[in-house]
Amino acid sequence: MNRYLKIYLLSLVFMLPTGVDTLSAQKIKGVTLVAPPQEYKSNPLVPLQEIGADYIKAVPYGFTRKGSTNVTYNIPRQWWGEKEEGVVKTIKLAKEDSIGVMLKPQIYIPGGWVGEMEFKSDEEWNEWEKNYRDYIFHFVDIAVKENIEIFCIGTEFKRSVELRPEFWLQLIEDIRKEFCGKLTYSANWDNYQNIKFWKELDFIGVSAYFPLNNDKTPSVNSLIKAWKPIVKELKNFSSKQGVPILFTEYGYLSVDGCAGKTWELEKKVHSLNINEQAQANALHALYTTFWKEDFWAGGFIWKWFPEGKGHEGYIERDYTPQDKKSIQVMETWFGKNTK
Repeated sequence: MNRYLKIYLLSLVFMLPTGVDTLSAQKIKGVTLVAPPQEYKSNPLVPLQEIGADYIKAVPYGFTRKGSTNVTYNIPRQWWGEKEEGVVKTIKLAKEDSIGVMLKPQIYIPGGWVGEMEFKSDEEWNEWEKNYRDYIFHFVDIAVKENIEIFCIGTEFKRSVELRPEFWLQLIEDIRKEFCGKLTYSANWDNYQNIKFWKELDFIGVSAYFPLNNDKTPSVNSLIKAWKPIVKELKNFSSKQGVPILFTEYGYLSVDGCAGKTWELEKKVHSLNINEQAQANALHALYTTFWKEDFWAGGFIWKWFPEGKGHEGYIERDYTPQDKKSIQVMETWFGKNTK
C-alpha cells in the first residue's frame, strides 16, 4: 500500500465516532519513548519504524513532593526530553516520519506513589488541582499546536479520582473545548473498574501489569490461559462503558518470573537472573490474546531508550525490548495488517 494512502486511511479511523467496533479497527502499535537527558544526535524513531511501530508516547514528567500542593515541571534541571523543548522536538520528528503521538504528562512523587496522594483539607486539594490543571494545560496547548492524536489527562490517581471525581469531569470538559483529538486516562490494572468518567473519554486507559504467572520462564500457552478470565472481564467492562480499551502501558522486565508481580520484581531487579525468553514469551502471549479482540485498541509498550540513553543502569534486565529476543516478537505482530 502506498505510504501516504496508508496514513490517510489511518487518519480516517480517528475521525470515526467513538465506539468499541469503530475505534478498534486499527490497533495502535505504540512504544513509550523515554525522555533522554540530552538532545538527540540522530533520529531515534528510525529503529521503531523498522519494527513496525506506528505510535510513540511522550511523557513530560511533573513532580509533587509528599504533602505538597505544588506541581513542578519544565524547569532547567529536568532532562531535556521532559521539558517543552524536548517534547516539541520529539513530536515534530514523529510527525515528519508519519508516526502518531500520545502525549502523557505524568506526575511523579519522589519516594511515594501518586495513587496514594491525598490532602487533609479542601483548600489543599483545590490548590493542588489548580496547579495540576496549569501543568496539564501547558501540554494541552502543545498538543493543539502540534496536532497530536491522543492526550492522556492523568495517570494512576487512585485516591484523587475516588474522592474528587468532579475535578476530573470538569478537566475533561475544559480540555475538549481546546483539543480535538482523542482523550484517555491511565488507570492502574487493579483500579480501572473504579473510574467513574470513562464514558466521557475515547479510550479506557489501563496500565496493564496484570500478574499472570510466577514461573521463571512461563510458556506462551500457560500465559494465554492465565489471560482468559482477565480478557473476559475487560471485554465485559468495555462493552458496558461503550468505550474501547487502550493499554496505556504494558511490558515485562527481561528477568526470571517477569510475568508475575512486576512491581515487586522492580525492587530487587539487580539481583534477578536475566531471562530474555521469559520476556519474549510474555509479550507473545499478550499479543496472541488481544490482537483478535475488537474491544482492544492496542497499546504502548514500556519502554524504549532513544539512542540507548535515559536508563537506570540495568538495561539488560529492564522493560525495553531493545537488542533482545522480544524485538522479533514485536516485528512479527507489529507487521500485521489485520485486527
